[in-house]
Amino acid sequence: MAIDKLLKGNKHFRKVTFSKYEEDFNTLIKNGQKPQILFIGCSDSRVVPDLIVDSNPGDMFILRNIGNFVPPYKADHDYHGSSAAIEYAVSVLKVKDIIVCGHSHCGACESLYDDSIKTNDELLHVSKWLELGKKAKDNALIQWNKSDKKANLLRITEKVSIKYQLENLMSFPVVAKRVKSGNLTIHGWYYKIEDGTIEVYDSSNDRFDYPF
Repeated sequence: MAIDKLLKGNKHFRKVTFSKYEEDFNTLIKNGQKPQILFIGCSDSRVVPDLIVDSNPGDMFILRNIGNFVPPYKADHDYHGSSAAIEYAVSVLKVKDIIVCGHSHCGACESLYDDSIKTNDELLHVSKWLELGKKAKDNALIQWNKSDKKANLLRITEKVSIKYQLENLMSFPVVAKRVKSGNLTIHGWYYKIEDGTIEVYDSSNDRFDYPF
């Protein structure tokens, strides 16, 4: 049933929506993609990058994974899907901005506190991937008032994680080089599913603020 709904949705897209962007698609085919932004977001089904920023085809190169985590740079020849997307966006597409967008009610951040994942053989790679959130978890536990609700601990974790992912992003030599030269800017965003707003991280005062 779910698959049929998607296929019917594509039929509606072709009949109604595609015509609005047909000229854009033709231009993108002819001239190739030239996105100015790399958007690193979570795979969470409730977070739809193009929808939440009202962007058009070709505006953003999008990387999505569990927790919008950024693995630290490793100079080896193993398979690194997220790292490859970052390198491609920066070195090939020459994006001008990178956004790391976390969000409220993040399942990955909540899973950082679920020890059962480590003992589940079906979640071997998930368990390893969640190690990228350990620093955020440890820091959040220090900040959290233990008399407060656990929900507040999770909100703290989600925001702290964004800051650590920005640090990991800067471990990529090409990213650090472009940032230093002024050709690339990195941003931390926090998207609130409950009201659709985006809070932007300001490193000068270590705060997330709504910009508008």
